[in-house]
Amino acid sequence: MAIFFATLQILGSLGIFLYGMKVMSEGIQRVAGDGMRKVMATMTTNRFTAAFTGLITTILVQSSSATTVMVVSFVNAGLLTLFESIGVIMGANLGTTVTAWIIAAVGKFSLSKIAVPIIGIGLPFFFAGKNRVKSTGEVLIGFGLLFLGLSLLKDAVPDVKSMLNSDNLAIKEQAQAVTAWVQSLSGHGLASRFIFLALGILLTLIVQSSSAAMAITVTLAMNGWIGFEDSAAIVLGENIGTTVTAWLASIGANTNAKRAARAHFLFNVLGVLWIMLVFTWFTQGIDWVSAHLPESLRTAKHSSDIGFSLAIFHSVFNFTNILLLIGFVPLIEKIVIKWVPDTEPNARRPRLKFITQRMLDLGELNIPEAEKAMEEMGNITREMFDGYMKVFQNPDQDLTSSVKAIKELEDAADTLTHDLTEYLVRCSSSELSTKNSQAVARMLRTVSELEEICDAIYRLIKLTQRKYSKKRAFTEDMILAIQEHAAAVSDLIDLYRIKLCQNVSEEELARAIAIEEDTNRHRKQFNKAVMKQMQKDLPVQTGMLSIEMNNHLEQIADHGLHVIQLAYYETHEDQAPEKHGGTA
Repeated sequence: MAIFFATLQILGSLGIFLYGMKVMSEGIQRVAGDGMRKVMATMTTNRFTAAFTGLITTILVQSSSATTVMVVSFVNAGLLTLFESIGVIMGANLGTTVTAWIIAAVGKFSLSKIAVPIIGIGLPFFFAGKNRVKSTGEVLIGFGLLFLGLSLLKDAVPDVKSMLNSDNLAIKEQAQAVTAWVQSLSGHGLASRFIFLALGILLTLIVQSSSAAMAITVTLAMNGWIGFEDSAAIVLGENIGTTVTAWLASIGANTNAKRAARAHFLFNVLGVLWIMLVFTWFTQGIDWVSAHLPESLRTAKHSSDIGFSLAIFHSVFNFTNILLLIGFVPLIEKIVIKWVPDTEPNARRPRLKFITQRMLDLGELNIPEAEKAMEEMGNITREMFDGYMKVFQNPDQDLTSSVKAIKELEDAADTLTHDLTEYLVRCSSSELSTKNSQAVARMLRTVSELEEICDAIYRLIKLTQRKYSKKRAFTEDMILAIQEHAAAVSDLIDLYRIKLCQNVSEEELARAIAIEEDTNRHRKQFNKAVMKQMQKDLPVQTGMLSIEMNNHLEQIADHGLHVIQLAYYETHEDQAPEKHGGTA
C-alpha cells in the first residue's frame, strides 16, 4: 500500500509539473504569439539565426516538442523553408536543456518557497485582468505550478541513501532490491549504455514530454537511484524519444513538413551516435567540470552535484552537436529530401492539417497556417476569374482544357473551404487571445465569402459555355459592357487578395465601396439597356443570358466588398455596422 501511495505522489507531482508547463506555455503563446510568429518568419534567414530563434522559442515555451511541432506546422504552411527549419530544430534542442538546470536548482534551495508566491502574484492578473494582462497571470501561475511540481517530485521520490540506512528492514530491502536491479543493468559496457538509452526513449514516449522525462531522470539521479553515466545515457535516449512527437505531427502534412520531422530525428540520432563513441571520455570531462563548480553553485541538500552534472552534460552535448552539425545543414537537407521524395509533384497544395502537441494547446500558433490557406483561396478566385475572362474573350478558340482547369480549381476551393472551416473551428475551441479569437471569427466569415465568389465564377463559366453551345450572339456593346464590368470586379479581387491577412485602411475601404457601387450602377444600367433591346430585336434567351452574367459579376463584387469590410472592421470594431444595429 505504501508503494501504491508513493507512486500516486510521484504521478501527482509530475501532473502538477506538466500542467504548470501547459498553462505557462499557452499563456506565453497568447502574450507573445504574434511576436513569436514574426520572429520565426524573419529571424531564420540563415542557419545561425535560425538556431538562435529555436533556442529562444524553446526557452520561452519550455518544450522542445512544442517548438518542433510548431516548426512542422510552419513548414507545412510554407512559412518556413526546409533549410530554415533544420536550424530552428537545432536551437530547440539546446533550448530544452534549461529544464535540467531548473530541476538541478531544486537541490540548491526550496523551489516551493518561491513557487507559491509566484502563483500569488499571478492570481490577481488572472482574475482582474483582460486579454494580455490575464495571459500574463497565466504565465506566472503556470511558472509557479511548474516549480511547485518539481519541488513535490523531489520530495515524492525517496532518497535511496536514507532508505539504505533506515532502521525499517522492509524499506531497506526495497532500496536494496532497486539498487540491485539498477546494478544488474549497469557494468556491461556499451550494452548498458544502449539499455539505458532505450529506457530514455521509452520514458519520453510514455510521458510525451522530454521536459517531464528529464525531470524524472534528474530527480532519480539526485536521490541516488541511478548513477551519472546511466542517467546521462537515459538523457541521450530522451533526445531521440522527443523526435517522435514531431514525426507524429507530420503525418498527413506536406512533403516538406515530413522532411522537417525526419531532419529532427536525423540530427538527434547523429548526435547520439558520435557521443556514444566518446561517451566515457565525455562523461569524465563533465565530471571534472562538475567537480570544479563554484561553491555558490554547490548543491546544499544532496551529497553529490549529479543534478548540475546532468545539466552540464545535456547542455554541452547539445551545444557541441550544433557546432559539429550546423555546417552540414545542406547535407542534412539533401538526405531528408531523398528520404522523403516528392510523391505528389502535381498536387496544388496538401490538405490542411491542424498541428497539435498532446501536452500543449498550440491553437495560437496554428493560425499562420490558416492565414496561408486563406491566401491560397484568394489566389484560386484570381485564377478562376482570369480563366473565365480568357474563355469569354476567345469564342473562336477551343478552350476545353481551360474550362476543365477552372472546374478543378472550383473543386479545390470546395475542399479547401471544408478543411479551412474545420481547421478554424478547432482553432476557436482553443483558449485564444481576444485578438486571435476575433481573427478566427473573421476568417470563418471570409472563407464563406470566398467560397461564394468561387461558386459565382464557376456559374459564369457555365453561362459562357451555354452561350457558345446555344450560339447566343452578343452585340459589341453587350460584350464591351461585360468586359468593363469584369475589369472593375477584377480590381476588387486584386484589392482583397492583398488585404486578406492585413489591416485595411479607411482609404482602401472607401476604394472597395466605390468599386462595388460602380459595379452595382453598371449592372442596373446594363440590364435596363438589355431589356430595351429585347423589346426590339434582341432574342429573349440571349438577353436573359447576358443579364445573368451581369448579375453574377455584381454578386462577386458584393462578396469581395464583404471580404474587405471584414478585414477593416477587425481593427475598427467600434465602426462595425452590427454595433449600430446593422449588418456588415
